[in-house]
Amino acid sequence: MSRKSATNRLLVVLLTLLVVAPSQVVAQQLKYPKARKVDQVDNYHGTEVVDPYRWLEDVDSDETAAWVEAENEITFAYLDAIPEREWIRNRLTELWNYERYGVPFKEGGKYIFSRNDGLQNQSVYYIQDALDSEPRVLLDPNTFSEDGTVALGGMSFTKDAKLMAYAKAASGSDWREWFVRDVETGKDLDDHLVWIKFSGAEWTDDNAGFFYSRYPEPQAGDEFEDANQNRKIYYHRLGAPQSEDRLIFTPDEPDWNTNASMTEDGRYLILAMAFGTDDRNRFFYVDLEDPKSPNLDGEVVRLIDVFDATYDFVGNDGPVFYFRTNLEAPRYRLIAIDTRNPERDNWKMLVPEKDDVLQGIGIVNNQFVTAYLHDAHTQVLIYDVDGTFDKEVELPTIGTIGGFSGDREDSEAFYAFTSFLYPTTIFRYDFKSGKSTVFKAPDVDFDPNLYETKQVFYESRDGTKIPMFVVHKKGMKLDGQNPTYLTGYGGFNISLPPYFDTSRLVWLEMGGVYAQPSLRGGGEYGEDWHRAGMLENKQNVFDDFIAAAEYLIDEGYTSTPKLSIAGGSNGGLLVGAVMTQRPELFGATLPAVGVMDMLRFHKFTVGWAWVSDYGSSEDPEMFPHLYSYSPYHNLHPAKYPPTMVTTADHDDRVVPGHSFKFAARLQEMQMGEAPVLIRIQTKAGHGSGKPTHMIIQEQADRWAFLVKSLGMSLPQELTFD
Repeated sequence: MSRKSATNRLLVVLLTLLVVAPSQVVAQQLKYPKARKVDQVDNYHGTEVVDPYRWLEDVDSDETAAWVEAENEITFAYLDAIPEREWIRNRLTELWNYERYGVPFKEGGKYIFSRNDGLQNQSVYYIQDALDSEPRVLLDPNTFSEDGTVALGGMSFTKDAKLMAYAKAASGSDWREWFVRDVETGKDLDDHLVWIKFSGAEWTDDNAGFFYSRYPEPQAGDEFEDANQNRKIYYHRLGAPQSEDRLIFTPDEPDWNTNASMTEDGRYLILAMAFGTDDRNRFFYVDLEDPKSPNLDGEVVRLIDVFDATYDFVGNDGPVFYFRTNLEAPRYRLIAIDTRNPERDNWKMLVPEKDDVLQGIGIVNNQFVTAYLHDAHTQVLIYDVDGTFDKEVELPTIGTIGGFSGDREDSEAFYAFTSFLYPTTIFRYDFKSGKSTVFKAPDVDFDPNLYETKQVFYESRDGTKIPMFVVHKKGMKLDGQNPTYLTGYGGFNISLPPYFDTSRLVWLEMGGVYAQPSLRGGGEYGEDWHRAGMLENKQNVFDDFIAAAEYLIDEGYTSTPKLSIAGGSNGGLLVGAVMTQRPELFGATLPAVGVMDMLRFHKFTVGWAWVSDYGSSEDPEMFPHLYSYSPYHNLHPAKYPPTMVTTADHDDRVVPGHSFKFAARLQEMQMGEAPVLIRIQTKAGHGSGKPTHMIIQEQADRWAFLVKSLGMSLPQELTFD
């Protein structure tokens, strides 16, 4: 992590802004596009609710397209006038230009890994016969499209690594098209599968084909809006057209998400299903050694046929299945179920629940490799197959691991380690010696020794202690004048651990503070923590975030004119909710691809699946809760802080209509002079697979918006090549 020489750097003369309140930064009120209002009124259980911008849900209409074009024209004209924007873009480009690797994994005895030389739009995948042999290109997603907007959306190999199935994802959409490639020749076969989302490809041991899940083909013109339901499991036989793919399994209910996987020994087809995003799942399987298995007609065994807990399949020893579960253990434990005696009284506990959250488990070296969350950062413990503790894997510092990939019989594994100031580094772990060695380390033009990370704990509104990571320059004065970027998520049992983000480096160099609390609704402290921030408890998440902002102000890190908040997806909902509840608390807001209409989210694409975490407006008991915080519906005439909403035209997860309606109404309700902008990216989606050049430009616009909105004076020593 050495800092590159700055000898040949040029000193850039930076224009600075006066440190004034955000409302004073904008010299004149922006003239927003005319957004037509309609007399749409819906009745929810006796409550009439207006929806004046319903027409913006039709993202394909000419009227919506004209509105989008007009909004983007205003937004980019505003951003073009910020003098620091070009420096930020150049510095981001400079920082991003370093070689980085993905975690290697083994297939058929060969090593496969991804590599990006720095500014490639998509990482390239390589294969090599041994660690010391010369790698060759396996798949280069940069060849999928000229502008890099078609990305790799998944890949799967036969056990001998002679064939690979891989998916393409266009313009950020969740839809995938699957293909099959001969690994040795690099040539694609004729196989082509479409209308697939959220699915892998699970090969049978004979290389004859693979299992996958897919939705019915949507109506023409509704591919990015219609609800996605009735997902079923199919078997694709190599060389056959998709129309001949065999239906293997249909869930009992259209809202059950069903995924198929194969056990490592190739004997069992695993069928796991859940309702929407609810972590509780049912677990079925098919024994492919059943006499009927050559025709894939083996009996579907309903091993766990009730939604009472989470059952994550870890692996098996023949008929003995291992699961990570939160059954009677909110922070999870490891159990074994012998399918020959599947009664619950016979289930065996291998690793009991601990104070820390058992986040994940893999089997390598015939041992269980477990990752625990301790106050939102990772610890790795290794257990023998009988549940006996063996050792802890020493990590470089407080941070997060990813991977620990390896086959069951391997005596080595690879993992990625990352933290706020620790660039993602690939390690090789030797089970025999118990030692980790650096396999691939990046060289980033950034000196982490100039900065520090703290973990603090603060009280939320109800007295709950909430942990928060805070990152900033060493020696920073706590005088309330530091520009601060507060971000969070708080939902769906998803944790926000420490992680390295290249774009964050520019914020820190500009003197910014980065703050990341572990809000309720996430998974940092297990299922109880999750449930404390979902359904009727969702307001706890917003209270936690507001309390984080107040803590940062009270402790002198920042002040309202210097405090920005940001979040994406469910985090975009978070920002939208708190800015409507406390508009006076923040200096700038950046809601990205947010769920802004909590009364209609379930009507589009996979939105119905979020009902398990949010509830539904169709439920008379949940409607009042949703209506009380729905960002779109709770906008009222007020002085809102400078706001830039971001979304994308191909987002088929949180459809852009959410952001369109929210931005239109926010512009209507803005009583102050602060700008309300919406930046709408074309040929992009919810975020997955976004090309490097697009990421850099979008982040440059976000930082530039904050520089102007927070009245930042950039340090004069900042330079770039």
